[in-house]
Amino acid sequence: MTASQRLTDAAQFHVRNIGGIDEASVVIEPGVTVLTGENATNRTSFLQAVMAAMGSNAATLKADADEGVVELVLGDTTYRRTVSQSGDEIIFDGDTYLNDPEIAERFAFLLEDNDARRAVSRSANLREIIMEPVDIEEIKRQISSLESQKTEIDEKISNIESKKRRLPELEKQKKNIESQISKKRNELSKKEIQIDENSRNISDSREKEAELESKLNKLRSTRSDLDSVRQQIETQRESIESLQTEHEESKTALSELSSTPAAELDQLEQQIASLRDDRQSLNAEISQLQNLIQYNEDQLEDGEYDVIARISDDVTSSTDTTKDADRADTITDQLLTDEDTESETITCWTCGSAVDREQIEATVDQLKSVRADRVQSLNDVKSNLDSLKTEKREIESEQTRRSNLEETIDRIQQEINRREEQLETLKEQRQELTATVEALEAEVDELESESFEDILSLHREANELEFEIDRLESDRQSTSDEIESIEAAIDRIDTLETERASIVAQLEDERTKIDQIEHEAVEQFNTHMESILDILAYENLDRIWIERTQAEVRSGRQKIEQTVFELHVIRTTASGTAYEDTVEHLSESEREVTGLIFALAGYLVHNLYETVPFMLLDSLEAIDSNRIAALISYFSEFVEYLVVALLPEDAQSIDDEYARITDIWIALSEW
Repeated sequence: MTASQRLTDAAQFHVRNIGGIDEASVVIEPGVTVLTGENATNRTSFLQAVMAAMGSNAATLKADADEGVVELVLGDTTYRRTVSQSGDEIIFDGDTYLNDPEIAERFAFLLEDNDARRAVSRSANLREIIMEPVDIEEIKRQISSLESQKTEIDEKISNIESKKRRLPELEKQKKNIESQISKKRNELSKKEIQIDENSRNISDSREKEAELESKLNKLRSTRSDLDSVRQQIETQRESIESLQTEHEESKTALSELSSTPAAELDQLEQQIASLRDDRQSLNAEISQLQNLIQYNEDQLEDGEYDVIARISDDVTSSTDTTKDADRADTITDQLLTDEDTESETITCWTCGSAVDREQIEATVDQLKSVRADRVQSLNDVKSNLDSLKTEKREIESEQTRRSNLEETIDRIQQEINRREEQLETLKEQRQELTATVEALEAEVDELESESFEDILSLHREANELEFEIDRLESDRQSTSDEIESIEAAIDRIDTLETERASIVAQLEDERTKIDQIEHEAVEQFNTHMESILDILAYENLDRIWIERTQAEVRSGRQKIEQTVFELHVIRTTASGTAYEDTVEHLSESEREVTGLIFALAGYLVHNLYETVPFMLLDSLEAIDSNRIAALISYFSEFVEYLVVALLPEDAQSIDDEYARITDIWIALSEW
């Protein structure tokens, strides 16, 4: 679905025991929906519920619940997801809108710690963030396959073209053979006439002539067999020479391959296994930190802890656990009275002592910092793991090449041995046939006499002519077959060239796919960044743009040139002079906007508007309300459902036509 094909169905969410939500039902209409309210009104919890329905595992279970549920009704389809806890493990189950939510988590669910959104402020590798969802290895495999197909077709076409150039020579050869056959037949016809004339002069000795004729026929047949064996011997010798050449070339190629000790490969596998363990440990630690942070934030958002700390006398004096209206009013009055106190204290939910709320918040911030460090460590581990995997693939490819060459050498040697055995057999046949020819010639000589000398000579010459005619006709047939084969192959050239053109087009698409994605990502960012800066009108900030450049990076054992995205900031002095600033000098508001536009570029370049209907925005407090309003209006052009969590003061400048939700925490009587 494109941005112009808007959904018209409202999305109905039913949420129970997610984050700080007990139970709630929320309807999200197509377009912009603003979740407005003070802190601790479960806006972020609802956004996490939306993510859970989409397929993300970012949602947290309510601290006092055994199971949480998110249900999304969109059109005629219902998606129901459950969240439960087993020991320290959070378990997700059920049907989700997306089969793989990873790319949506990166470019559509733009909560506070979203990687794409924070890429600018964290000086992250912008290209890596954009390109990571692209299966580059699959593209490389496809390119390799297409190149092999193209090479195979090129070889076929080249072979046909080479044969095609031989056609004139073969046609000439065929005519020459036919001319020789015609000449030999004329000679044979004359010999037969002479034989007939000489035969009429010999009335007796017919039996002797018949015996001589038989011997001559047998001699001719044996000579033909001998000539055939000689040709086979020559063919076998040529084949053996060709195989020996191929054998030497393969041995040379094998000797040029470097040999990697098995110990080095084992060490690589151990390093890879170790890094995988590190990655798993870091993932687990990050997940635990996220759960701990979310749990503490949920507790900070839940007003009941303030009640425990401030009016402990009211709570402890009553054993009734029912929250009736009179107690709620008393608690509310107490909270309003304490708004002006200098320091807010709460009862710690881990140790039970009274501590400053700021101290708890500082601890949560420290946990976030630790989590950020672990995420960076995880990225480093992933990078090292990819590098080692590349190196391991290179070694394994080299080993495969060595194994293939060794198999080829063995196969060629076996073929050489087989053909040499056949050659020896043919030599033995040649020797036997030569002996037979010599014996027949001796027998013919014995039968010859003075009276038969002329006719016997004529018969011998006639036999030789017939043998030569048979050989020439065999040569003509071989030449004709070769001409027909070449002509049939020529007829296939058009089909092969059409197939080749298709493969070349596919190959070009695959080779440029990565470059196209990089180019489009930069173009999307630069275009939308320019547009949003014109709209938001930051003082003396002229331009923020990405430049694609090449840098030398290590890949396995080699250093390669790789594309990087460099972020540039252009400002103007009061006198109108433009100069290039650094990203570090951007204000918090400017960084937030830049990060959001970078995430939008990823959303567009990966066509998420076709598969992910929801975009979520949270924690926009660093941007002033008027600019928030302009930013929301800009983003709404590209998204089916844009859900934004805002504080009341930030929501004041938002267009009144947008849907607003203020009471996510309201409990339902029925599910």
